[in-house]
Amino acid sequence: MVAIKRFLLMIQFLTTIPLPMQLEVDNKDFGKGLVFAPVIGLMIGGLMGGCFYLASAIFPLQAAVVITLLAYILLTGGLHLDGLGDTCDGLFSNRSKERMLEIMRDSRVGTNAVLGIAMVLLLNVSLLWGMDQKLLLKVLILFPVAGRIGSIIGAGISEYARKGEGLGKSFIDYCGIKEVLIGLVFYFGIFYGVKGVVGLVEGIIPVIMAFLSTRFFTRKIDGATGDILGAVCELNQTFYLLGTFLVGAVL
Repeated sequence: MVAIKRFLLMIQFLTTIPLPMQLEVDNKDFGKGLVFAPVIGLMIGGLMGGCFYLASAIFPLQAAVVITLLAYILLTGGLHLDGLGDTCDGLFSNRSKERMLEIMRDSRVGTNAVLGIAMVLLLNVSLLWGMDQKLLLKVLILFPVAGRIGSIIGAGISEYARKGEGLGKSFIDYCGIKEVLIGLVFYFGIFYGVKGVVGLVEGIIPVIMAFLSTRFFTRKIDGATGDILGAVCELNQTFYLLGTFLVGAVL
């Protein structure tokens, strides 16, 4: 069945979870399969929650949070953090569009990449440290779900920025409004299942920020790349943490 194949493909691409099988896929499967990204996020979040539960039984809260974020990096292979770093290096270089795209493809890490990744990780750690421990487990489960809706939205509302092929082209070319809407159904269903009505309210903030951050990035290079989809994912997770405090203050 096509849906199952695309779901398994997303596990292989978006995580480091061992799935030793050869799937016969084409470019379309990557873009269409992106609808399952929130579900993959839930899988990652469940593993993060389990890691935090075990770590917090042994270590202080601060150490448990850092260990859990390390588990997240291992589970994703740092895929989206790499995109965040490349995006920061390229788009904040104040060069021409063509030069920005060249910098984003460069495997070397620049100052902007280091600063961008460091600030996001520091914000994530500090926000999780300051969170009510009764809510922390649920927040960790939803953390990667919020990130991956950003990738769907980024792909669904953008054109590919490069002239040739690239890692993100299949996602951007074949993920459209239909895929965004299906992804949102999965996304809000997960948020409601984990945190009820409050989860639905909190879930709105990452959706809005995904649209805004995608527009901010894409206007610089007249489109999106795989790196930008990764950057939106990572930023969306931080926006989700910020949003939980905002909703908590209002409610």
